[in-house]
This record gives sequence, structure tokens and C-alpha cells, in this order.
Amino acid sequence: MSEVRIIDTTLRDAHQCLWATRMTTAMMLPVAERMDRAGMEAIDLMSAIQFDVSVRYLKEDPWQRLRLMRQRVTQTRLQSAMRSKSLLSFDVQADDINDLWLECLAKNGIRRLRAIDALSDLDNIVDILIRAKQLGMESVGSVVFCESPVHTDAFYAKKTKELIKRANIDVMMLKDPGGLLTPDRIRTLVPALLKVTGKVPLELHSHCMTGLAPLVYLEAVKLGVTQIQTSIAPLANGPAQPATQTIARNLRSMGYTVNVDDALISEVSDHFSRVAKNEGLPVGVPMEYDQFHYQHQIPGGMLTNMKFQLQQAGLMHKLDAVLEETARVFTELGWPAMVTPFSQLVATQAVLNVVGGERYKTVPNEIKKYALGYYGKPLAPVQPDVLDKIISNGSSYIALKPVPLEPAVPAMRKKYPNMSDEERLLRHLYAGTQVDDMRAAGAMRTEYSFDKPIVHLLKELAKRPRAGRIFIEKGDFRLEMNGTA
Repeated sequence: MSEVRIIDTTLRDAHQCLWATRMTTAMMLPVAERMDRAGMEAIDLMSAIQFDVSVRYLKEDPWQRLRLMRQRVTQTRLQSAMRSKSLLSFDVQADDINDLWLECLAKNGIRRLRAIDALSDLDNIVDILIRAKQLGMESVGSVVFCESPVHTDAFYAKKTKELIKRANIDVMMLKDPGGLLTPDRIRTLVPALLKVTGKVPLELHSHCMTGLAPLVYLEAVKLGVTQIQTSIAPLANGPAQPATQTIARNLRSMGYTVNVDDALISEVSDHFSRVAKNEGLPVGVPMEYDQFHYQHQIPGGMLTNMKFQLQQAGLMHKLDAVLEETARVFTELGWPAMVTPFSQLVATQAVLNVVGGERYKTVPNEIKKYALGYYGKPLAPVQPDVLDKIISNGSSYIALKPVPLEPAVPAMRKKYPNMSDEERLLRHLYAGTQVDDMRAAGAMRTEYSFDKPIVHLLKELAKRPRAGRIFIEKGDFRLEMNGTA
């Protein structure tokens, strides 16, 4: 039988789903070279959320992460993603900003570029994919799977055919961020897509939210899918992708060739198992089937973050009500595919409706912009009564018709002189002192230590030749050291 190629998501989507995107560069680098030699078709590394978390929470320069990984990953293509024209924010960016972003991705080591648009408004991604090819990157077009009356097999086939024709993409991907695909649906959807893909390979990405993704993958391969996205256990299953180890074993037993190095993958797995134990982070486990998931359709990584945020706010007891309201808002807004940014917009509106006690009394700016077409044409009309509330209660500063954006790069370069375009882009996209705070955190850690924090602290102090008096106390523990001042 034919070969099935693996696109690895361990360093991107897997820890986004299981570790709230908190994998540091230091956790990645020790296994980067082994992953490079493991035989993957590509290694998915960075998308909007990885840039965002790196700057805001990890205080790491995401561009430096790219460069460090590229130094170690020399054989396998590193992949990044473009989320329509929005980059790191919800708002659409000027075309020249998006173009410069692509140039910086290519310059810093990205060799594979995937573009998606949650509304399937292809005008938002065609130019991006064309430009990616011009910059020497493999271009991957996408359609986002969703369950609704408008997301039919015919709809996906039409969009796929149009995207291939307009952008001349290298690979076509069916992206299922909510883990909604079933074996029954894949049996009709894949043949419909393969009728229009021609020689363009079809790639599948899903999540294990309902426990069905491993079965969906095997069925999809039997139907003609030749590239699949998996992650290395323990960063697999749960809300993440199916496990590379299990999928490879099952496909081989079915007669397919999967040219990945099991020994190297096992070493990577052992490393991240140790990291998870050392940091107290969860590992992925298979999930039970949950029919309710098909109503709210919230993607894996976002559901993890939502639970965390509700818990922090003391609102965890309202989770079921928020999920039910999410399903209702999703329908009222015309079934926008539940992937960033629209999954966040729908869920945020649902939280406001539940906590506020009156539906659509508070309307985020992004909801009003979506309803008015700022992000592209909605697939189906917003329900009239809901649209009236959104327009009435949303910000009066938002014009009823979007205004075309002027070029922004010249002004950005003038505003931020004497720095790289990479840093200019971060400062353009992040308000306040967030980039300064990242810089103030100091040099990025590139070596990961499995020592406990107190042991690591003592080792670092011991390296200092002129340490004075050091006093540490926590609970019943007390340590005092006297050095030479």
C-alpha cells in the first residue's frame, strides 16, 4: 500500500491543547535534533497563539525561538500558520503588514505555511498563499470543518476547488479543530474533496475531543488521505491530536508505510514525560464520547483555557450553562466555524450573556465587527433580532460599513526606528509595555533543568564567586549560607 506522511504537532497544537501553550523554548530544544531526524513530513511550530503566549506570559522572543529551532532542525520543514489577515489579534491587518510578516517567517526559518479562514472567505487567504510560495515556502490551503446546515460536503468541495485554482497550493488540508468528524462523515467528505483535489495531496488535522479522531484518521487514509497530523504521546489524545506512536502502529498493521523512526520518537516521548512530571503538567489520555460536544463545538485548546479562566474567576459552577449558551450563540450568529478567532468570540459572548443575566446586553467590539462583515462575509445571516441587539448595544464608534485599510508598514517603520522588522511587528501588534516587559525579562533560557526549583536556585547561586549572606525560609524549611562579601 501507499506511504502515509506525518506532520508533527507536538511543539504547537498539542501543548496548546494540553498545557495552555506553556511549553517553553528550553523544553523544546533538547529534542529538536531528534525530531528533525525522525522522518516527519513537517514540524508544526508557531501560530498566533504561540507568538502571543511567548511575548505575554513566557517573556520569550518568539522570533528567537524560531531561529534557535531552525539551527537544530535542518532537514524537516518547520511550519507556521496564518489566521486569515488577522495575525496575532482579532482585527484585520493591512495587507502590507501581513506581507511583511510572511517575509519575516521565511527569513527566520519557516519553510511551510498554512493559511485558514474560519468563514471560508477565500479572499482573505489566497494572496497570503501565493506570496508564501513566492518566498519559497510550501503552501498549505485549508478548509475548516464545522457541523451546521451550511457546512455540507458540497460546500467544502466547492471551496477546495476554488482555493486550488486561485492559489495553486501545494497541499490541501481539512482542518477539524473541534474534533467533530466521525467515521460516517469522513466516508462522504473525503471522496467529495478528492474529486476536486487532483494531484494536490489531501491532509487531515483533527482532535480527540470525542475519542473518534484515531478511527477517523484510519478511515480517511483508507479513502485516500496521504498526510495526517499527529502528536507524540504523552502530548497526544485528550483535546490534542491522535498519538503518533499508536497511529503509526495501526497504519502499518493495515499495510501502509509510515517512515518515522520509532526509536527517536520514543526518546522524544520520554523527554516530554519527564517534563510533564517535573512541571506538574497534564498528559493526554483518551476521552469518552460526548454528544454534547457537537452542540457547543469548542476546540480543545480553547476549552482548556475556558475552564481555567472560569475557575480563576470563581465561576466554574457556570460551565455547563456557558457551554449551552455557546451552542445557542453559535446558531444565532450564523454558524461561524468554531476556530480562532470566532470560537473565542462566540464563547465570550456566551459568558457575558450568562454572567450578565441579559442576553447581548454587553456586546464586545469583535462581535459587532463580525456581524457587520469586518472579518469577511458571514456564511449565513445573523438572526435579525440578535443583529438588532448587537448593533444597538455594541460600540457606536464602529462604523456600519468597514473602511478599507491603508498601507501601514511605512508608518510603523517611522514610529519604531533603529530596530528589526521582527521587533517592529511585535510592537505594532502588542499594546503598552508588553514587548518591553518581554525584553526586560532577560536572555531566553535555552537549557532545561529537571532539578527542583530550590535545587536549581542553589546551583545558580553557587556559580556566583562573591555571594554574600543568603537566607531562604519557607514553612518549616530554613537555609542560611554565608559567603564572602
